[in-house]
Amino acid sequence: MSSIAFQSIAQMQQALASGEYTSVDLLDAMLAQVASQNQSLNAIVTMDEGRARQQAELADQQRAQGQNQGLLHGIPITIKDSFQTAGMRTTSGFPPLKNYIPDKDAFTVSRLKAAGAIIIGKTNLPVLAGDFQCNNPIFGRSNNPWNLERTTGGSTGGGAAAVASGMSALELGSDLGGSVRVPAHYCGVFGFKPGAFRVSGNGHIPGAEAPGIGAGSSTLAFMATPGVLTRSAADLKLAFNVIAGTDPEAPDLPPMSVPADTGPSKFRIAWTDGFPGIQVSKDTQDMMAATAAALADAGHVVEQVQPEALDFSAAREAWGVITGCLMGSGVNPAIRRMLKLSFQLNKDRSDMKRGAVKGLGSNFKHFANALVVRDVTNALIEQFFQNYDLWLCPVTSGAAFPHAKPGKPVLVDGHKTDYLHACGGHTSLFNFTGHPAAVLPAGKSADGMPLSIQLVTRRWQDEMLLNAAIQIEPIISGYQPPPL
Repeated sequence: MSSIAFQSIAQMQQALASGEYTSVDLLDAMLAQVASQNQSLNAIVTMDEGRARQQAELADQQRAQGQNQGLLHGIPITIKDSFQTAGMRTTSGFPPLKNYIPDKDAFTVSRLKAAGAIIIGKTNLPVLAGDFQCNNPIFGRSNNPWNLERTTGGSTGGGAAAVASGMSALELGSDLGGSVRVPAHYCGVFGFKPGAFRVSGNGHIPGAEAPGIGAGSSTLAFMATPGVLTRSAADLKLAFNVIAGTDPEAPDLPPMSVPADTGPSKFRIAWTDGFPGIQVSKDTQDMMAATAAALADAGHVVEQVQPEALDFSAAREAWGVITGCLMGSGVNPAIRRMLKLSFQLNKDRSDMKRGAVKGLGSNFKHFANALVVRDVTNALIEQFFQNYDLWLCPVTSGAAFPHAKPGKPVLVDGHKTDYLHACGGHTSLFNFTGHPAAVLPAGKSADGMPLSIQLVTRRWQDEMLLNAAIQIEPIISGYQPPPL
């Protein structure tokens, strides 16, 4: 039965509907993976097995009576520990929240529950979701299922490891600079960061009111968004359909109707093997070129090009400024000072760090200037998309690297690369602009670690991007179970 724990949600739904197995069987298969793998991976940090079993039994009873609760009826999933879950511990990896039990669900958690999902537990993350690795003082470090000595990425690192290792069919994560996409890439699963203002972040910490944090800040929706990790592109679309939509407590989310047009059958695809100013591994460059060639062979129009006038460094620094301002505005002054000090003390010399330190310094002039850079960057990228349907980019500088101290330079083919550039230099741009972005597994590095592509399209075209990902998935390698 363990093999069913690695199926896609679509395969699970078909098997459940046909009676091949039950939701209880499916839950048992995933709990068996938890029992055999979680001690070494440290991916799920709070379990809710009792309620999960009750819900699985209820799902089977409802199915036998011809009832269907929704798109995720009887499917076991996990939730990043930064989302509030009613009656279940929510820590965001922050010691003052070690025993915090919210009395209500985050908006996206309530949507998943309403669709019939069964929550197995909460997954690990760095403190306040603030790093590209996955470690905190409460639960310790998560490990990559492809190599325990490698990082899972962050901040949705525990969730990526859980989905990759068959402990969960779907992870609800969050993404401010790549926190869904980087772990998906490092662990070899699919990830999706929706476009700005498509999904409500209400109930996410940081952002929500919680003891010892502050009043919270809805302004995180400016660049941060909930996202999802799965084992197929179709599952990304299904999950997005569940969590997207209006929230009465989030008036900045406009009502959106799903477009009838699913997009062209053949795409105009721009691709690049790296952004200016960031070292990229040869394995990554080779994988990008091979993917581009495979797409061309499949009949798509493919061109190696990127926006010439775009100042990538200025955009990265402005992302840092806005991130520092928004993170700082959502926490109390003591935490803000701690965040600024931690940035200042690490060895990173990237433009992203420089911007974050400025943003945490509370200078409104820096924030206003960053907004101007954002407007210019958005205009250039949207102009670029007048000639292309999709933009194919790397996710990071290379495959998952060995566990390291945050801020320490990352070795990329023997070259020391600034930590933030290596991890978030290719993802943060699309938080800065609000473009939707998906990650699809597309190959392996020379030492057998997963490599992925990042697929981006114009703003407000999330559905088209997900349909494109579904169409492209059979052309590339896709998800493969790790050698557990």
